[in-house]
Amino acid sequence: MNTDYVRIFDTSLRDGEQAPGASMTSAEKLEVARALARLGVDVIEAGFPAASPDDLAAVKTIAAEVGQAPVSGRPQADPPVICGLARCTRGDIEAAWEGVRGARHPRIHTFLATSDIHMKHKLRMERPQVLARAVEGVALARSLCADVEFSPEDAGRSDPAFLYEILAAVIKAGATTLNIPDTVGYTLPDEFSALIAGIIANTPGAKDVVISVHCHNDLGLAVANSLAGIRAGARQAECTINGIGERAGNASLEELVMAIRTRGEKLGLRTGIDTRQLCRVSKLISRSTSYPIPPNKAIVGANAFAHESGIHQDGMIKNALTYEIMRPEDVGATQTTLVLGKHSGRNAFSKRLTELGFPLEGEVLARAFAAFKRLADRKKSVHDADLIALASDERSPVPELWTLEDLQVSCGTMGLATASVRLHGPDGASHVHAAIGAGPVDAVYKAIDALARFPVSLLEFNINAVTEGIDALGEVSVRVRHDDERSSHGHGADTDIIVASAKAYLAGLNQALARHGGIPSQHAQKSAASVDPAKAPA
Repeated sequence: MNTDYVRIFDTSLRDGEQAPGASMTSAEKLEVARALARLGVDVIEAGFPAASPDDLAAVKTIAAEVGQAPVSGRPQADPPVICGLARCTRGDIEAAWEGVRGARHPRIHTFLATSDIHMKHKLRMERPQVLARAVEGVALARSLCADVEFSPEDAGRSDPAFLYEILAAVIKAGATTLNIPDTVGYTLPDEFSALIAGIIANTPGAKDVVISVHCHNDLGLAVANSLAGIRAGARQAECTINGIGERAGNASLEELVMAIRTRGEKLGLRTGIDTRQLCRVSKLISRSTSYPIPPNKAIVGANAFAHESGIHQDGMIKNALTYEIMRPEDVGATQTTLVLGKHSGRNAFSKRLTELGFPLEGEVLARAFAAFKRLADRKKSVHDADLIALASDERSPVPELWTLEDLQVSCGTMGLATASVRLHGPDGASHVHAAIGAGPVDAVYKAIDALARFPVSLLEFNINAVTEGIDALGEVSVRVRHDDERSSHGHGADTDIIVASAKAYLAGLNQALARHGGIPSQHAQKSAASVDPAKAPA
């Protein structure tokens, strides 16, 4: 297909969520899907429906609520294609169809490895068996859904002649998109370009379907390889927000899109992405997955439009084009300071949150506004980043079974760190406990564990300053796990970093508890019996 339009296929909710510790709740996935629709992505790979009942339910919800009608603010007239991933097996393909069938534009994406190393050591199948399985799977998918995508896994290390054969066969079986993955990020841009060009030239029927690219970042070449494949004739690019994904991640959507936009005259290509939303969606993904954005991250990092060198600053004052090849506002990275303070009203607060892409209503808005007032009393100026952190902190995707009422810590070099915590429990009552820890955060977490009686292990703990200055709002992200279950994550924001730490830990604990119906098991209750602070270990 010879056109200048490149479809953007976002797989943040599928491949992105496969990054260790990046799992999202169903509510978070729905919020991200809506944001991706507003961003203007053409295809949302909503998940892997056969992976779990929860994943299937999330895909079905996204198909029904995001894939039926355009989300307000979406650049395109139509809702995005909602896609579900499936191995080339009947069970997977039928589960994928069950997940996406409620969308106006559903797609089944099925895959099978084609490299010799994968076929021999993973599939333990010969080439004729792989060919037959691929055709059978695509034919089944096409009998259910008019839009079918096929991926020859590890195409970057596959024999080109076998690729031409299997791709021609799946086109005959009904595939409408051929996705060519560099699954392990092995190829170089010239090699990947030649692979795509070879497929288009040597595969019967290839010019009648969409050729897609899906590149991983193991050598830091995912975006470069994706661009090389697009320049060779591919017209769909699979990517993720912030480049999250397996191992070193995927091609970064924001980098790929801005490369196409910034170098449009050279490339002669375009996308349907509203680039002004990139920073906002990037922050949403970061909070939903508890994966911080590196300051030097291209396009969306805190330093992407920062200049410290005197020479650079002088050039910027004279003409911004000296050191910036794109405008900050083009990606939603405006640095305007909000004129909002302790005298601002709820309407102005709500309006600005809506403009930032965080509309709040009812009790959630009331809590966020109260938190804003408390923050405004402590800070001279309130920035957009502060508001986003507050909105995210107050909008909880899981029931707040335990909430923080009061907290006091004592620490220093002269004695043991001690924390007294008062929580509002699921029984409607207040509960108080004191604990000793290796430091103030450890003491707080031990006190919370004793009150909740639902032991979790702390896997990750990250602190970020949301804004500058000594009165900066601090944001804490944690990842916790109960027993051998999948991990849960939470975040909290406050000018007091210990309070932010407590909020984050409670959010993760509440998420884990919600999977158990909000009630700890008898085993958990016994194993986390209350401890007398005077007898607690150091």
